[in-house]
Amino acid sequence: MSDLPTGGLPGDVAALADVPADKGEVHLVHLYPREMSIYGDLGNTRCLAARLRWHGYTPVVHDHHPGAPWPSRADLLLGGGGQDSGQVRVQDDLAEHADRLRGLAADGVPMLMICGMYQLLGEAFITVDGRRLPGLGVLDVTTRGNATRMIGPVLLDTDFGPVVGYENHSGSTVLGEGQQPFGRVRHGMGNNGADGTEGARTGNVVGSYLHGPVLPANPGLADGLLAVAARRATGEWAPAEVDDSLAHEAHQRQVRRLLGR
Repeated sequence: MSDLPTGGLPGDVAALADVPADKGEVHLVHLYPREMSIYGDLGNTRCLAARLRWHGYTPVVHDHHPGAPWPSRADLLLGGGGQDSGQVRVQDDLAEHADRLRGLAADGVPMLMICGMYQLLGEAFITVDGRRLPGLGVLDVTTRGNATRMIGPVLLDTDFGPVVGYENHSGSTVLGEGQQPFGRVRHGMGNNGADGTEGARTGNVVGSYLHGPVLPANPGLADGLLAVAARRATGEWAPAEVDDSLAHEAHQRQVRRLLGR
C-alpha cells in the first residue's frame, strides 16, 4: 500500500464499503513496510484501512521508509517483523525519529508493533554473542537472541478479549518490573516460554510477537486500536454495523482447536 497523503485510498479497499466516508480522516503510518513486514504484517495496515472505511471514516495510509520525511500527521502507527538485516537497515532512521516516537507514545497515540519492531521499541536486544543493541525504551522489555525458535499458534487472554495468532521468533523477551504484558498465554510460548506472558502494553502502545497478520482474525483488537485513533483524529468514535461473522467464526474455531474442545 503506497503513501497516500492526499486522502486517497486504493480501489480494492475503497470498494469494500457501501457507506459514505463522512466521519473524518484517520491517518495510519506503517513503519518500514519493505524491511519489516516479512511475515504478512502489512495485512494489519490493510485490515485497519478496510475497517475504517466500513465504519464510515476515510483512511489515509502513509508508508514511512528509511530516510524519508516524517508524515505530516500520524493517528496510529504500525510496524512488523523482519530479519536481522532488515532491523539493521532501519536502525539509523529509527534513531533519528526516536524522540518523536517516544513523544507520540507518551501523548497516547496508539501503536501496534509486531515481532522485530516490538523488540526495537524495547530497552535493548542482546545478541547471541553478547552484544547489547539499545532500543527506544518505549516498552520496558529486554530481548535476548538464542538458538531455539518459538513457533506455533497462540491463544491469549487480553484486555481486548481472547486473541489468536501465530508466533515465530528466536528472541526471548523479559518484561521489566511493573511492565504490563499484552496478554496471558493460554496456548503457545509467548515472550519467553516460561513466565506465561506475551507482548507488552504501555498506554496505547501494544507490542506482540503475533503474526497472522493478527488483526483480521481479531476484529475486537482492531477496533480497539481504531477507537483510540478515531477519537484523537475526529473527536469521536462512531462505529457502524460491520458483519464480522466470518472472522468471529474463524476466531472461535481456532480457540476451540487450541483448547482441545
